[in-house]
Amino acid sequence: MMHQQGSFVAPLLGEVSCQCRAAEAHPGVDPGGGGDPSSPPPSTPDCRRHPPCDSCGGSEQEHRHKVLFQILDVNGDGGICVNDLTIGLKKLGVHRTEHELRKIVKAGDKDLDGQLDFEEFVHYLRDHEKKLRLVFKSLDKKNDGRIDLQEIMQSLGDLGVNISEEQAEKILKSMDKNGTMTIDWNEWRDYHLLHPADNIPEIILHWKHSTIFDVGESLLVPDEFTAEERKTGMLWRHLVAGGGAGAVSRTCTAPLDRLKVLMQVHASKSNSMRIAGGFSHMIREGGVRSLWRGNGINVIKIAPESAIKFMAYEQIKRLIGSDQETLGIAERLVAGSLAGAIAQSSIYPMEVLKTRLALRRTGQYSGIMDCAKRIFHKEGVAAFYKGYAPNLLGIIPYAGIDLAIYETLKNSWLQNFATDSADPGVFVLLACGTTSSTCGQLASYPLALIRTRMQAQATLEGGPQMSMTGLFRHIVRTEGPTGLYRGLAPNFMKVIPSVSISYVVYEYLKIALGVQSK
Repeated sequence: MMHQQGSFVAPLLGEVSCQCRAAEAHPGVDPGGGGDPSSPPPSTPDCRRHPPCDSCGGSEQEHRHKVLFQILDVNGDGGICVNDLTIGLKKLGVHRTEHELRKIVKAGDKDLDGQLDFEEFVHYLRDHEKKLRLVFKSLDKKNDGRIDLQEIMQSLGDLGVNISEEQAEKILKSMDKNGTMTIDWNEWRDYHLLHPADNIPEIILHWKHSTIFDVGESLLVPDEFTAEERKTGMLWRHLVAGGGAGAVSRTCTAPLDRLKVLMQVHASKSNSMRIAGGFSHMIREGGVRSLWRGNGINVIKIAPESAIKFMAYEQIKRLIGSDQETLGIAERLVAGSLAGAIAQSSIYPMEVLKTRLALRRTGQYSGIMDCAKRIFHKEGVAAFYKGYAPNLLGIIPYAGIDLAIYETLKNSWLQNFATDSADPGVFVLLACGTTSSTCGQLASYPLALIRTRMQAQATLEGGPQMSMTGLFRHIVRTEGPTGLYRGLAPNFMKVIPSVSISYVVYEYLKIALGVQSK
C-alpha cells in the first residue's frame, strides 16, 4: 500500500507556488512564458475553481503549470524527456525511479516523440489533478476540505490495511506543510503531482478485488494484492471468499452450463437443440438431478486453480522485473495470460473430466474417480489433455479483450462521471466487469467450443478423431460460421445470475471472514 512504512512518496513541489512570485525562487524563469512561445496555451480553466493570479492575471493552475514546465525543461528545448525529469525533480528535492519517470512521459506523450511538449504536459497534469482530486474527496470523509488523522486511518482500514496511530501521524506529517496536522487540497496535490497515476494506491485500490465475479469460466487475470494484505492474511481471506462465491455461483447456474456443453457437442444443422428442448431431454434421460452432472468437479477445481494462478502470477511479476505492487495493463496481460496458462496446464485433466461427466448417460460412471479410471484404461494419459491447444490459445484473446475493455470502461467512468469520489460503487463495478468478461468470452468462444468437442470426441461412437484445425474446418464446412457459436445462448444466460450470486455470496463471506468491505 505504501512505498515506505509511514509515508507515500517524497514531498513534491513545496517551493513551486501557484502565484507568480514563485518564479523569484528560480531566476531566469519567465512566469508568463510557456517555454516555447509558439506553444498554444492551454484552454481557459474555470476561474471559479482556479482564481486569477494576483501578479499576471492568469489562473493559478495555468501559471503553476507554466512555471513547473520551465523548471523541468532543463535544456530549454521546449520538451521534457525522462532525463529532464530526472534532473529537474532532483533540483526540487524529489526522487523518482526511472521506471516511474518513463510512465509519466509515456502517459502524456500523445505524438510518441519520447518527450512532453507544453500542451502534452498541461494535459497530463490536468488529467492527473482530476484523479488526485477524486481520491482526495474519497478520503475526506467529513467533507470539510481537509484530511485528518482519523480519516487516514479509516480510509486505509476500509481498504483492508490497518495501521497504528503513529504510522498515520507519519503519513500526515509527511504531507502537512503548515503544521496544522491536517492535509488540505493544495498540500495533497503538491505531494502527489508528479507520480504516475496508476501507482496512486487509493485510485488502484478502489478498483481492486473486482475480478471475483465468477461466470463459470477460468480465464480471469488474477487480482492484485498489496504487501500489507499479504502480511496480514487478508490475501487468503479474499481468495477463500472468492472461491466460496464461485462454488455457490457455479452450482446455482450448473444446469445452464451443462446445457451449453450438450449444445456445443450435439447440436448441429440436422439436430437443432433448443434451450427448452435441451432441458426436457436432460430431465427425461436422468431426472432433475442430472441437471447438475459435472458440477462437482467444476467446484473442486476452483481451489487449486485459483491458488496456482495467483502464485504463478506473483512469480511472473518478479521475472518481468516489476517492483510495483500494481502492474500496467500490458504487463497485466502478459503476466495474467502466462499465469492462466500455467494454472490451466496444471488442472486441465479436471476440465476433461468435467466435460465427460456433463455428457455422461445415466449409470455410465459411478463418480469422478470411476470416470477417471475408465478414461485412463480405455484411452490412456493423452485423453486427459485433449483440446489443450485451443484452450491455451483462448486465454490470450479472452484476457486481452477482458482487460482492455475493463480498463477503457473504468477510465471512461472516471473521466466522465466521477465527481465526488474515486469509488465507482457496486453497480459500476458489476457493469464494467460483466461487460468486459462477456466480450472476452465472445472473442474466445469458438476456441472454447472446439476444446469441448475435442474433449468429447471419444464419447461419440464412430465419430472421427480430428485435430484442432481439422475440427475447425469441419464445423465451418458442415454448419457454417454460426456452428462455432453453438451453446452461446445458455452461456450468456448464466452471466447475470452468476455475477449477482457471486457478488452477494462474496460480500457475506468477506464479513464472515473479517475482511472489511469498501
